Amino acid sequence: MSNPIVQAAADVQGFCSSRGWRFCFIGGLAVQRWGEPRLTQDADLTIISGFGGEAAFIDALLGRFRARRPDARDFAIRNRVVLMMAPNGVPVDISLGAMPFEERAVARATDFTIAPGVTIRTCSAEDLVVMKAFAGRDRDWLDIRGIIDRQAGSLDHELILSELGPLLELKEDPEGGDRLRALLGP
Repeated sequence: MSNPIVQAAADVQGFCSSRGWRFCFIGGLAVQRWGEPRLTQDADLTIISGFGGEAAFIDALLGRFRARRPDARDFAIRNRVVLMMAPNGVPVDISLGAMPFEERAVARATDFTIAPGVTIRTCSAEDLVVMKAFAGRDRDWLDIRGIIDRQAGSLDHELILSELGPLLELKEDPEGGDRLRALLGP
């Protein structure tokens, strides 16, 4: 396989699947499926760990994959993100999901053939828009625009706004919802 990020995703997915974990790829790999393809330097995914059981997931991941920082276990417990490297050296960021939205996003995830013979599980286009709008960085808004353009009217606006609303309330960011409604249009 020539694409190192796709190889990294396949390696991590194989590990997660072999354990029966619930997960999906988000970030740049999901953008490849739903938006305007762009270069990405890493693989991002969410694993449903729940609250209280994170250590078992962290220990299994760091037992198989190399940590990207010396305090990776403590960092992951504090921040709910495991920063590691795939065997080929590609950075992988794993969010430890437990919120109801994350559970629903993983449940809605579907398989995507990203390269010949390689299928990965990605979040839906709608859930990707929600995640990007919640993060709210400039790059995220560009990705949202690309998703809206590429999906050309097939997005479920009601689902997006109903999932995003409570998240933006927690973040105290009502402007994010207004900005997204303007991009989605009528």
